[in-house]
Amino acid sequence: MPITIADVAARAKVSKTTVSRVLNGKGELDESTAARVRAVIAELGYVPSARAVNLARGRTRVVGMLVPSLTWPWMGEVLQGAVDVLEAEEYGLLLFTVNRGPDSMRQFDAQVAAKSFDGLLAIEPEGTLDYIATLHARGLPMVLIDDRDQLSGGTIATVGTTNHSGAADAARHLLAVGRHTPLVVTGPARFGCTVQRTDGFATVFAEAGHPIPGQRVLLGDFTVQCGADAVRRAIAGGIAFDAVFCHNDLSAFGAVQAIQDSGRRVPEDVAVVGFDDIPMAAHSQPPLSTVHQPMREMGEAAARTLLAHFEGVPLPTRPTVIPATFVARSSTIS
Repeated sequence: MPITIADVAARAKVSKTTVSRVLNGKGELDESTAARVRAVIAELGYVPSARAVNLARGRTRVVGMLVPSLTWPWMGEVLQGAVDVLEAEEYGLLLFTVNRGPDSMRQFDAQVAAKSFDGLLAIEPEGTLDYIATLHARGLPMVLIDDRDQLSGGTIATVGTTNHSGAADAARHLLAVGRHTPLVVTGPARFGCTVQRTDGFATVFAEAGHPIPGQRVLLGDFTVQCGADAVRRAIAGGIAFDAVFCHNDLSAFGAVQAIQDSGRRVPEDVAVVGFDDIPMAAHSQPPLSTVHQPMREMGEAAARTLLAHFEGVPLPTRPTVIPATFVARSSTIS
């Protein structure tokens, strides 16, 4: 049988509360009593539960993380960045997804109520921002990751990247390689990153004297299929284009496939650019030019921000922004 705090208390002839105070260094104790308790702990070989000690100190040393799904291609990078920081500081991670919809959120809410974690990192699942904002208003420390700074009204600490300037860099690259009539495959219109990427890309082409007409901007949903479908619709509709800018790498993979299926070559006939720089982008055929999102760095920064808050540093009121960078590969340069 493992030694318990009750065994220590009985042997030292004190209460369990007194043993707890010795373990946690809390409260005024007679030094001879404290010394007796420590001697019994050593004699019995008692090892206190880390969770029990932390709870007694008002801290679980666990961080919660709420994400939409683990199937998003770049999710692993964000998680790894956060875990690297948390494990280095001896914190655990309690991960929640919303794969089961309301049932998942009820489970998450129960863990919030039970104070199972000290603070929250979140990539806001669709439709949960009001709930997350309520948790924040009630005092739960949190940091949002990705483009949600627009949506949180600036009241919640956020870590994001430069969607607007990243897309602008993609536009400048296409212009530099002589492409003037791009097709644009966006993400869902309700996402802040879609607005930013659309505007950043279009502004550069407009300033260069090549404004992008609405017929060459096609709504997508970040899937391989939407990229392929957009290209096929453009070809069927007789829309001329010499480049495709997709708002993520998956839709760019679909675009490449549809272009090649039509008998055209990438990049000789049509250049293709994605956004994200997921690991597969460097190994596709041809390797994909894309905007690199610093997803691991964003996870690291969010975790560091939250841990610093636990040590008394106020959460920032301005977004933490880690720049995106353009990566040129063979899908735009022959």
